[in-house]
Amino acid sequence: MLERARGLDSTDPLGHFRDRFVLPQDVVYLDGNSLGALPKETAERVNQVVTGEWGDGLIRSWNDADWINLPQRIGRKIAPLIGADPSEVIVADSVSVNLFKLISAALKMRPERKVILSEPGNFPTDLYMIQGLQEQGLAEQKLIDRCNVAEALDNDVALLLLTHVHYKSGAMHDMQTLTKAAHDVGALVLWDLSHTGGAMPVNLNQVGADFAVGCGYKYLCGGPGAPAYAYVAERHHKALSQPLSGWMGHAQPFAFQDEYTPAPGVDRLLCGTPQIVSMSALEVGVDLIAEIRVDRLYAKSQALSEFFLECLSASGIDLELVSPAKSSERGSQLSFRHENAYAICQALIARGVIGDFRDPDILRLGFAPAYLRFEDMAEAARHLTEVLESAEWQRDEFNQRAAVT
Repeated sequence: MLERARGLDSTDPLGHFRDRFVLPQDVVYLDGNSLGALPKETAERVNQVVTGEWGDGLIRSWNDADWINLPQRIGRKIAPLIGADPSEVIVADSVSVNLFKLISAALKMRPERKVILSEPGNFPTDLYMIQGLQEQGLAEQKLIDRCNVAEALDNDVALLLLTHVHYKSGAMHDMQTLTKAAHDVGALVLWDLSHTGGAMPVNLNQVGADFAVGCGYKYLCGGPGAPAYAYVAERHHKALSQPLSGWMGHAQPFAFQDEYTPAPGVDRLLCGTPQIVSMSALEVGVDLIAEIRVDRLYAKSQALSEFFLECLSASGIDLELVSPAKSSERGSQLSFRHENAYAICQALIARGVIGDFRDPDILRLGFAPAYLRFEDMAEAARHLTEVLESAEWQRDEFNQRAAVT
């Protein structure tokens, strides 16, 4: 399989992009769905911001380096990656904070309704934001199995909140069908694109989405804790009202008025002062992914995951696949169930194959195609086979839980 993998790499039209990333030798990095690899240009850009724009420019750089418009500028660059207009996307805060803003906005747009419909097992922060609003008496959480979401939509639902690609299984929702079903009963829809943006094509405007949030540190390679982004369809801009009315969301922040007047459009989603250093790092990743194009990235991701499964099958290893078997029905990851998944993951990491674990029993492997090779798939499958056959995962050091899994 290794020779075949090298043959595939030799004809890979995206193969040269690997050289644009910092990747340690003898490491197969299969965790880009949790934290993307570091683009080589990022360190230079951050150094420029810190030593040049901040060090020399000081406060003048808010104007001279155009720091003040960084949230809008990066938002315009993300927009085509998710099928949005440039005026519909803004970079700000975190996914959690943006969820709070947009759930609150949706509830205000549907004042006669309180139900937020989601699914059990959705990413916890999505559910926690609903629960926080529920504790304030502003919302009512309703969780329905993913197979029955469309049937559960009724006239009580204010908002349907789902993650497009499930963080644990990688299973993909039918965005167009569910958005239409929600609209048919007068509900709004908020899509979490944390495991979608920068990994696969999505067209929010084509499917008629109302709102979306997404992550900057996974497939967009913005670095740990990178700012998130938010999308609001233009038809909702005038009615958009969110509770975190910080000064940067004001129509004229430097007029320093006592009364809050929201900025036009998605600019009103801004709250506090933008995180300039981390946003600058994110911009490098966004530029790089935009250069490659997400349609080509997803096609390669599908090919990588299929080849990995083929390598596993050839080894004779029987491991339960939790992700959909069809690559067209999953995101850029594969998830496997094993009662000792955590220890297996640690044993792989010790061998230089970095994936991650999701409680209680999921081994999760991400296929970020901008910097992965088919040779990496063959090597990862070999190591996984050896870990399972030798039972080396039973060693004590692989069974000690770390704070971050």
